[in-house]
Amino acid sequence: MNQADTAWMLIATALVLLMTPALAFFYGGLARSKNALNTMMMSFISLGFVGVAWALIGYTLAFSGTNAWIGDMANVFLSGVGLEAKGTIPHMLFMAFQGTFCIITAALISGAIIERMRFSAYVAFITIWAIAIYAPIAHWVWGGGWLASLGAFDFAGGTVVHVNAAAAALVAAMVLGKRSDYGSSSILPHNVPFVLLGAGLLWFGWFGFNAGSALAASPQAGLAFVTTMLAPAATLVMWTILDAVRTGKPTSVGCATAIVVGLVAITPAAGYVSPMSAIALGAIAAFPSYFGILVRAKTSLDDSLDVVAAHGLGGTVGALLTGVFAEKALNGAFDGALFGNPGQVLVQGAAVLAAMFYSAAGTFVVLKLIGLVMPLRATASEEAEGLDITAHGEEAYAAIGDSMPVDESVAGAAHPVLKPARADV
Repeated sequence: MNQADTAWMLIATALVLLMTPALAFFYGGLARSKNALNTMMMSFISLGFVGVAWALIGYTLAFSGTNAWIGDMANVFLSGVGLEAKGTIPHMLFMAFQGTFCIITAALISGAIIERMRFSAYVAFITIWAIAIYAPIAHWVWGGGWLASLGAFDFAGGTVVHVNAAAAALVAAMVLGKRSDYGSSSILPHNVPFVLLGAGLLWFGWFGFNAGSALAASPQAGLAFVTTMLAPAATLVMWTILDAVRTGKPTSVGCATAIVVGLVAITPAAGYVSPMSAIALGAIAAFPSYFGILVRAKTSLDDSLDVVAAHGLGGTVGALLTGVFAEKALNGAFDGALFGNPGQVLVQGAAVLAAMFYSAAGTFVVLKLIGLVMPLRATASEEAEGLDITAHGEEAYAAIGDSMPVDESVAGAAHPVLKPARADV
């Protein structure tokens, strides 16, 4: 056990956990105001249901046993997961760090189905999905499964997290269908500052996501930290140029989206590529996601917040380019240097396809099974009113002048009696 490694992993775990509330702000700002709370709740609720499911059974399915496809029950209910060493950190801390990945992966899916999925069905879906879909794929890549044996590399989750979530998001969007007013009225972000805040916090938390995946306070963690800084910066530059050339007006939402795409793309490669390669990777990743969003907008697919373009295409590009840019001098696990290992690109592609097909098929089955028990989709009237009110009985923003009188016996200088504004407002 190493105290420095343990200290760093405590920080990294907290940083990754912060990413889920950050995602709530990113997604919530992109939603309409009548669905802002519901959209944010779809991220926050994952902290509870998926977090508990991970501790009870998800962790053992992902990281125990020697089976090539799925873990065993050795660590069910965290049996045998204590303060003993797992590498150079406590086993319990390793479990918690990995749990934060499962939590945010499930939450990512919500971006494709906001403003129309019934909240109870969504909670059931992400809980089951985390156990049945995420845990096996994590085992394949990180738990000693068949993709690890094949030689697939995924430093921090390009395949396990982003391709996996995007495939599930695509299927979920198709199963639920488009929003009732999709294509017939403007659907615009209600709070762009929230989007920028979410993107900034995601970038901050992503240093724990990527550098923490070294599982030690090591030179490789330092490399992953630097590449996590540079790749999104390059994506942001290229995205801004594309916006400026295409429309003449770089946008704030485009800026935030570019940051996320760059972070997604560098995730599988973070500890394997040089800083200069990270810049190249980030710049290249801007193109498929940027144009993917433009193409999707012309189709009937209502991937509400473009999870497929940002996370699916970004994660795929990053996974494939890991085989291109990874350098033996930086990791030792690769046979080739820069542009020297085309075989690794094929392995990376096989891992992407395997995760994509299993996630898509599994998601379809899970949604259909849940649909047999409860309705998946909100009613048309609930959609029209907004899911904040119909699902949660709350509003993100009170109308001007909305207030409730306060008992004067408890009102003081710090708690003045609230009175309605003008009656005509």
